[in-house]
Amino acid sequence: MEPQSSTTLVLCGKTNEEKELGWCLKTNSTLKLPDSSPVNVILHSEIENGKEEDAFGIDSYLNSLSTNRLGKLLIYSPKLASTHDVVSHNFCELPIGAVCVADVQFKGRGRSKNVWESPKGCLLFSFTIQMEDGRVVPLVQYVVSLAMTEAINDVCLQNGVPSLDVRIKWPNDLYLDGLKVGGILCTSTYRSKKFNITAGIGLNVSNQKPTTCLNSVLRRLGCDSQQLQSEDIVAAFFNKFESYYHIFISQGFQALEKLYYKTWLHSGQRVIVQEKNENMDEVSENVVTILGLTSSGFLLASTEDGQTCELHPDGNSFDFFKGLVRRKLV
Repeated sequence: MEPQSSTTLVLCGKTNEEKELGWCLKTNSTLKLPDSSPVNVILHSEIENGKEEDAFGIDSYLNSLSTNRLGKLLIYSPKLASTHDVVSHNFCELPIGAVCVADVQFKGRGRSKNVWESPKGCLLFSFTIQMEDGRVVPLVQYVVSLAMTEAINDVCLQNGVPSLDVRIKWPNDLYLDGLKVGGILCTSTYRSKKFNITAGIGLNVSNQKPTTCLNSVLRRLGCDSQQLQSEDIVAAFFNKFESYYHIFISQGFQALEKLYYKTWLHSGQRVIVQEKNENMDEVSENVVTILGLTSSGFLLASTEDGQTCELHPDGNSFDFFKGLVRRKLV
């Protein structure tokens, strides 16, 4: 049996507090991988100046970050199985808001345990959140999605390029020019009366296959020399998300709904839902109009006769808009 190659993790921090924590994590050999494969932990301060072409710019990221808490401890890897697995497996050893970024990952995670390879040009990162109210945990993915669309606009504005119309496809996909350009995955575990949430994001920044990417759209707009950089987008994301997350926790998602609906694809959309007839095996299909979100985070819709209902995925389709199931609201 061939020996397993080690995964390199580079630790760095925004302030001395995070730098000291990184030193402790390395010294105590704290960080582990789910498959127990070897880990090579390096402090950013131990690396000579200079970085490989297309590698994540750690210094640029930290210089652009202006949060109070989130994103200040960074775990970077040129290549690993999954940023999501690194964060979730070491959740209790990391501070809330710690982030793992990789240039390439080969066992990325998605809905329904889907696995895929993510090449260079993808922005891949996962981070930690902790919540107490389980009723609003399903809504945090919407705050993450919203913060990313706004972060992309902020970076475009900073670079002096046209804003990119990245939109949210419910519940957790990002679309640009009608094609998927990114996705969000949030998973949680319950421990000591708190929900430990790992939020992961994949975004096509420079890799235009298999769909499209941000920079290819900018090139079509004549902005060849002003391409977006992954490290700027991650920093802008945390700067935006920390603000939105505070609003979300203190005021509820309702305080962000207007902005969210402005960004998503579905207001007024007519979709087909399925409903099994009583005492029969037949399934009927009905057209409904999407109005927004319910308090539990599912789709709120109206039927053609004016009744409101909540729409759930049937669980059998990768596309959440195929086979929607209607549940009447009292």
